[in-house]
Amino acid sequence: MNIVTKIYSRLYHVFGPQHWWPGETVEEIVIGAVLTQNTNWQNVESAIRNLKKDRLLSLERIARTPLDQIAILIRPSGYYHIKAKRLKAVSEYFMHRWGCDFPTLASLPLEDLRHELLTVYGVGFETADSILLYALNRPVFVVDAYTRRIGLRHGLFKNNLEYDTVRAFFESSLPVSIPLLNEYHALLVRLGKEFCRPLPRCDSCPLNMPEYYDAPARTFSKKIKNRNMNRIHKIK
Repeated sequence: MNIVTKIYSRLYHVFGPQHWWPGETVEEIVIGAVLTQNTNWQNVESAIRNLKKDRLLSLERIARTPLDQIAILIRPSGYYHIKAKRLKAVSEYFMHRWGCDFPTLASLPLEDLRHELLTVYGVGFETADSILLYALNRPVFVVDAYTRRIGLRHGLFKNNLEYDTVRAFFESSLPVSIPLLNEYHALLVRLGKEFCRPLPRCDSCPLNMPEYYDAPARTFSKKIKNRNMNRIHKIK
């Protein structure tokens, strides 16, 4: 068992299943993937409730709705004018390009579909991979700020690696399993929120156990304990 699978096993044992992504439909997951950019999920939930209340939790309806109306409804998610444009662009892509035919999308070559998603306004690597994994059930590993922070601190990879390099690292270390990729990302988010914060809680971290580390990873918590609080606060 390599260090990546050891970390997964430990986190799953401690936290259990995370039941992520919390969307009732494919379209709701796609919408949530756009709204969650640069905000927390509680704000996204508020925006989604507003869309539901106005019967706009539909890519087809969003594509046909004026931007100003969308912006007002998604205001709780932050950057609402920008996100309204992005959400409309994504909705128009799925509506006009594919007629929201998600079964067909799920059968297309993965990298071709990913490349196409990345050409849509407002869709970056993380948003594209979130849509692929959680909405379309495609086997990709979603990399976010938590993934980078945890991976760097635990010696999995070096700083400033490109997104696709980090993604490839995890995918090459794990079985091709959609449920596992889904769960792993959610578990890392949980770890990042509760323990591997900018100001880390290493002493109580579920991963702060020798049997779950390779030699490079063990050094992080030792170094952290020797740094003053001002230095720790600067860790990103």
